[in-house]
Amino acid sequence: MSKSWAIVNKLLPFSCVDGPGNRLVIFLQGCNFRCLNCHNPYTISLCRNCGHCVEQCPHQALLFRNHQVIWQSSICEQCDTCINSCQYQSIPMTYQYSVDDILQTIRKYLPFLNGITFSGGEATLQLPFIQSLFDQIKQSDDLKHLTCFIDSNGYLSQKGWQKVENVMDGAMIDLKAWNSSVHKKLTGRDNQRVKETIQYLAKVNKLYEVRFLLIPQQTDLQNNAENIAKFLIALDPKIRIRINAFHNHGVHGVAKQWPAATQQQVEIFANELKQYGLQQITTPTIYL
Repeated sequence: MSKSWAIVNKLLPFSCVDGPGNRLVIFLQGCNFRCLNCHNPYTISLCRNCGHCVEQCPHQALLFRNHQVIWQSSICEQCDTCINSCQYQSIPMTYQYSVDDILQTIRKYLPFLNGITFSGGEATLQLPFIQSLFDQIKQSDDLKHLTCFIDSNGYLSQKGWQKVENVMDGAMIDLKAWNSSVHKKLTGRDNQRVKETIQYLAKVNKLYEVRFLLIPQQTDLQNNAENIAKFLIALDPKIRIRINAFHNHGVHGVAKQWPAATQQQVEIFANELKQYGLQQITTPTIYL
């Protein structure tokens, strides 16, 4: 049975960096990675309803009723006290959207949209909802021109991708490290399934873009440009690549002490990939 509702962290009506054109982006709550450099750690876990954040809220926007934390959005001041006090990397400020709710929102902004993108957290943890929404979009005469994309860490199994590939137009996949041991150190999981996802989506012509986050002294991407290029060119010589530069604004823990990636470091990596045959490479326009 298809899931008829989703736990949503936020909804962004307009974005030009989450796939082609202007897109409505749905950020789903929950993630199966524990990235040391996560800029939104409060999206990692679902609320455990422990109630600890209720007494911390200075505006009394949280209630604890029937063993559940209830967020009163109308009086919330968005001060983030609940986020900073949560020990489980979660947030009580989430929304429950049905498929019909999302469709109504899409139609509200429809004249300005080229497509829909699910992000997170890790969107594929709520795959049945994604499948239901994309299916409805493809069956609706007024919406079927919209492209349907998923921004993912790539850890979904092949069987999972097969459930949505017929209603999905493309996916952006993050490859956070080349060597599995480095990937596990950064995220808590190895990258075998991520590479398998990239290979499978390329095979079925659903891989829109592979993304790299350059973190000086932490990622091994810089030392594996040739290996990365050979891997990707074997799938598609014209594959799209996006290189993002790490910055430590908003991160927590050990990553707060990591140096930001410079424009020079990003350009060196990009040029090495180009030397080994990759051409469609996008780099940041702004460095913080």
